[in-house]
Amino acid sequence: MASSHPMTQASPLLPPADWRDFLALTKPRVLTLVVFTGLCGMLAAPVPIHPVLGFTAILCIALGAGAAGTLNQWYEADLDALMKRTAGRPLPAGRMEKQSALHFGVGLGAFSVILMGLALNYAAAAILAVSILFYVLIYTVWLKRRTPQNIVIGGAAGAFPPLIGWAAATGEVAALPVLLFMFVFLWTPPHFWALALFVKTDYANAGVPMLPVVAGEKVTRRQIGLYTIPMALAAVAPWPLGLTGVIYGLVSLAMTAWFGWLALRVATRTTGADDAMLPEKALFKYSILYLFVVFGALVVDRWVA
Repeated sequence: MASSHPMTQASPLLPPADWRDFLALTKPRVLTLVVFTGLCGMLAAPVPIHPVLGFTAILCIALGAGAAGTLNQWYEADLDALMKRTAGRPLPAGRMEKQSALHFGVGLGAFSVILMGLALNYAAAAILAVSILFYVLIYTVWLKRRTPQNIVIGGAAGAFPPLIGWAAATGEVAALPVLLFMFVFLWTPPHFWALALFVKTDYANAGVPMLPVVAGEKVTRRQIGLYTIPMALAAVAPWPLGLTGVIYGLVSLAMTAWFGWLALRVATRTTGADDAMLPEKALFKYSILYLFVVFGALVVDRWVA
């Protein structure tokens, strides 16, 4: 392996990375969902928050999530290079030095936690710090390459934003944000395994032990169906428990019923040669819309009621 010392490095030094490469490190598409669920958690809280503080809290959530995405790509640059879906990212494509990504990720993460603690409260800052460390250390470093349960356990990292948003407004944690955490936590496996089914070859080539690679399609489909059941219960539960009103209740029921139907189709079908995986792609796309709509209904319910 070539030394990284500038006098002995085999390849010429890379030019300074473009700002778009730094943005790509933060995984902007994932960031959108993280910021939205964090915002909804904050707006659903019973305590009004000053707009400037609210903006600062959401900025901290975005920066923290961006830091986690950056450090994930820094650590997984070798895996990303082996998969068509990720080979164009800044590090495997050779548009950036790994050291730059590491410094950027650590700097973003530290700044986001410190700012959250100083501007909002220590409870929100602590949960933000835990979410970053969980995604980087538990999911990326420990689980991703070792177990097909990586998504199940690692999914907790993406479930923290509603808790952080609520804590930013109130300084504490309550039953509703905990249910929202469980909802996103249980949503993650069927969402991600639907994707894993139609990019299975990518994961196999990279040696990542995703469930379809190590256990096969049949087991993965059954697990998608099984996880959808507790996810549906967590999604609808705030209404019968009296934590939300009828708007959230009806929207979550309707949206979850359709999710259940799409998941059932995926769970019960078998594929042949050259299968286009259309039901799997439909479930994956809908699962993103589903989260946006249900969390949006939470805010409408809170502000209209």
